[in-house]
Amino acid sequence: MQKTQPKKTVRPPQHQQKQPGAEHKMKPAPVFDKEQSKEGRLQNRVAVITGGDSGIGRAVAVAFAKEGADVVIAYFDEHTDATATCEQISLCGRQCLLIAGDIRNEKHCADIIKKAVKQFGRLDILINNTAVQYPQEGLEGITPAQLQKTFETNIYAHFYLTRAALPHLKKGSSIICTTSVTPYRGSSHLIDYSATKGAIVSFVRSLSASLADKGIRVNGVAPGPVWTPLIPATFKAEEVASFGSDVPLKRAGEPVEIAPCYVFLASDDASYITGQILHPNGGEIING
Repeated sequence: MQKTQPKKTVRPPQHQQKQPGAEHKMKPAPVFDKEQSKEGRLQNRVAVITGGDSGIGRAVAVAFAKEGADVVIAYFDEHTDATATCEQISLCGRQCLLIAGDIRNEKHCADIIKKAVKQFGRLDILINNTAVQYPQEGLEGITPAQLQKTFETNIYAHFYLTRAALPHLKKGSSIICTTSVTPYRGSSHLIDYSATKGAIVSFVRSLSASLADKGIRVNGVAPGPVWTPLIPATFKAEEVASFGSDVPLKRAGEPVEIAPCYVFLASDDASYITGQILHPNGGEIING
């Protein structure tokens, strides 16, 4: 079956003799402004955020609520953190639905989307954010069990959740995936983690091309070192003490400094952006 091509913008033939050109002579005129809504940029939209209980996910959830969105937080078993995040969302005057469980399970991923739509009647934004990492000195230390768990959590769940969400997404909807600085610069002690994050970059670029005709945008965020619960949970105490000091800004970022990337990509402000990765990483130079 041949894929329908997106409708191209047609403008009347025109030419101006002098550079840089005069905008008032253009037909149609370029759009340089839009009516500013008095409400939030995500007003009355519904977002599903995996790993929304803490860290970057929590910051994104609260930022979305402040912009007018209702939020579904999918998390593993960190009930105290999840409840605290939900309370913050409520303080913003928005609704929050908590769903605990293992997103490595395809059926659970489908249930997350099903419950979100049942609760709110719609779905506009999907944030694939949950990840795990298990540092090892080298490739030899990565067991088959670790490899499987890392891939199932970090990239398989993106496929499961997105596939379940697609029937409910429409033109203007947004999918945002959390990748990392690691696939761009490499990480000798996080080889399997970095491989999954590289897969996410490819997932974003390929899925964005697949969904462009439907007007569903797909983008990613590649944070550098960020102060989240994953850091003290995976690194040694002395490593935690100096975490993030090797980037140009000489410190780890805070989740609140990363969240605006997600707000931007989810909003109409990013209506011409798809298949892209934003890099809030403390100044590391990225190629690729």
